[in-house]
Amino acid sequence: MSEAVETARLMDAVYRHQRHFYDLTRKYYLLGRDLLIDELQPPPGGEVLELGCGTGRNLIAAARRYPEARFYGLDISRQMLETAQANIDKAGLADRIGLVEGDAANPVAVDRLGLSGFDRVLYSYTLSMIPIWREALAAGAARLGDGGRIHVVDFGQQERLPGWFRSLLFAWLSSFHVTPRADLETVLQGLAQEAGAALEVRRLYRGYADYAVLRKQEFSG
Repeated sequence: MSEAVETARLMDAVYRHQRHFYDLTRKYYLLGRDLLIDELQPPPGGEVLELGCGTGRNLIAAARRYPEARFYGLDISRQMLETAQANIDKAGLADRIGLVEGDAANPVAVDRLGLSGFDRVLYSYTLSMIPIWREALAAGAARLGDGGRIHVVDFGQQERLPGWFRSLLFAWLSSFHVTPRADLETVLQGLAQEAGAALEVRRLYRGYADYAVLRKQEFSG
């Protein structure tokens, strides 16, 4: 069995029941998502891709915020995509948000969308759940158009928070197959160097979350 199939089965198992109350509970500890949406600022007519879109919460919020852009989401969990589609339909945004099932670490997983590149690619508390998360970042970078940006928010290393809090949080996250990526910034630095891009990393809430923006150079002529 391939790793992608194993991951899909795991995510379906984890979220089979959680997907029905996921957004209600996660808003209290998936911090920084709204900051990411505020700073997306896609160009008019721009194309935005979320890898690991879950219930569609971010896509819906961003589509409302930026009515001139189009949004696309990919997730490996069919059950989460069913919930996302229901939420998108309820929000009346099915004409501006498209979904596709696939592995975020596979660069060709979004081929069915028929787009060669995106103006924005975002990862919101996704990389900490993807076993081959470095490949998922590289896949997004491969789909980034000239002048495009990658936005990432995920659990940090809790550097400025009490040690007991870090220990309890990491143990709790592990029970949901979530692993904060200690070398996230190093991997992003490598991608930025390869792409000739600029990288900005911020520690949010005393290190509770890491927020990063990779800006690809825009070529003219």
